[in-house]
Parts: sequence; structure tokens; C-alpha cells
Amino acid sequence: MLKRLSLAIVASFALTGSVLAQGGPPAQSGTYNLEPIHAMVMFGVSHFGFSDYYGQFPGATGSLTLDAANPAASHLEVSIPVANVWTASDKLTGELKSADWLDAAKYPAMTFKSTRVTVTGATTADVAGDLTIHGVTKPVVLKATFKRGAVFPMNKKYMIGFDATGHVKRSDFGVTKYVNFGLGDDVDLIISAPFEKAS
Repeated sequence: MLKRLSLAIVASFALTGSVLAQGGPPAQSGTYNLEPIHAMVMFGVSHFGFSDYYGQFPGATGSLTLDAANPAASHLEVSIPVANVWTASDKLTGELKSADWLDAAKYPAMTFKSTRVTVTGATTADVAGDLTIHGVTKPVVLKATFKRGAVFPMNKKYMIGFDATGHVKRSDFGVTKYVNFGLGDDVDLIISAPFEKAS
């Protein structure tokens, strides 16, 4: 049950070394870890056309290898714990974890592994990759925007941040409940993720 998700899940953060950090120097090459406390992986789905319903997957983890001189050589991997799915309804949250939907017991994680990064603008890139949900892997392209690269003032570690959006059909991944009744098949992914440079 999902219409607007940007999984970033997922993940279109392996991108732009040519992008400037809001007037600062270019993003630094290196290995980064997704900072899970502030990372947001959200989804939205049409509720029978009457409204759009949103939820999120807290606790995503991942790594990014960023090549500032050659962004196309960058690589991203993200894992999202399915059992962490959250909505404003406890009943719906429980249903999404069940075997009728995402089956968190059998498929505990959704993953994204980048296969290609294509810079599309000064601060944007398309990040193609393999997205696995419900045990099914499909190619997905995430539209990523570089936000900032700078030393984080709280812990003095270098950090970069990205927003990303994507679009999938849940039925392509075997999540088909109520599709025939008009509950949205199209899922929008909405991701905002900070990455902390590894020591």
C-alpha cells in the first residue's frame, strides 16, 4: 500500500562531485555512511483516489562511495528494515507488516544498489539501480538533488546531504492487495538523507 515513495530508499545519493555545497567547495570524495537518525524514507499511495496516504520507513542504513572527480564511478547501497514501517494508524502499520502486504517476517529488508549515476545538472543526477522489495528485484531510477556538503557543527564530522524521488508500481513487486479494488498501485518514494564521511 504505497503511492509516493522515493526510496530512497532509497538512494540516489551516490552522485555529484561536481556539485557545489551552497557556495562552498565541491563535495569531498570518499566513503560515507548513511546517518539513520535523520534519514527519511517516505512513501505515498492513492487511497482509492480520495486522498494520498503517506508513511515512512525509519532506520535505513547504507554506504556511499563518492568520486567527486568522476561522479559516474560513485556507488550507493541502502537497506531499509521493513518491520520499521510506520503510518499514523496502528492498524494499518500492522497490516503492512503482514504476509498480505510487505511480509516483514519473510522479507525483512528492502534494498537498493546503484548501477549507474548520470549527472543531469549542477546539483542533480539520475541514479539507476536495482530495488528489491518483497523478494522481487526491479530496475529503478531515482532523481537526486545534492543539498549541501559541510562540517556538521554538532560532531565536527564532514557530511553531505541529498533529496531523492522515485516511482514504482507495487504490483511489480508482488504487493497486489486491493489493486483490483482501486487502491493505488503507483507508489511515490520520497527520500531525504544525510551521509557522514567515514573516519
